[in-house]
Amino acid sequence: MQTPYDWVAIAIFAGLIVIFLQRSQADSVVRDTMISYLPPAIGCAVANYLGNENYHVFAILTIVLVLAYIAFVIKPYEFIKRR
Repeated sequence: MQTPYDWVAIAIFAGLIVIFLQRSQADSVVRDTMISYLPPAIGCAVANYLGNENYHVFAILTIVLVLAYIAFVIKPYEFIKRR
């Protein structure tokens, strides 16, 4: 945990875990497949690697893409309507 990319990747991944665990409850209305969480998890690892290797532009771009995927596919907020 030496770079900001380590902390950002862990924070995003922890958020994914919370969303997945919350939605996996039996009384939850929204049900997701586990495979939909794979791209952002891999994206966090790639962004962390790129940031640690001093490819800052690509790391930041990857983080933005991961956040966009989470917003448009996983849709963690109620005001973003699910399909």
